[in-house]
Amino acid sequence: MSGYSSFREFYPFYLNEHSDVQCRRMHFAGSTLVLAVIVLAIVSGNAWWLLLAPVAGYGFAWIGHFVFEKNRPATFTHPLYSLMGDWVMYWQILRGKVKI
Repeated sequence: MSGYSSFREFYPFYLNEHSDVQCRRMHFAGSTLVLAVIVLAIVSGNAWWLLLAPVAGYGFAWIGHFVFEKNRPATFTHPLYSLMGDWVMYWQILRGKVKI
């Protein structure tokens, strides 16, 4: 996989790596849980809950890749762009631009 000079250049690759609807659903579920964990930490005043955020986010996403998509997560080679891609895809799913 080659390097990318911008997120705009990377994002089409990212979407292609998430072509399986089940993988996208797993990402969406994990990202939703991350948001829920953050809210729980704020509401409870207990920052320890934040330790669950990466487990929820990456756990669901990686299951989506290894079980459904059958590929290696882009996080391993492009961690920042991959994180950005996950939240852009999440927003696009909410807006109906990416189907689940």
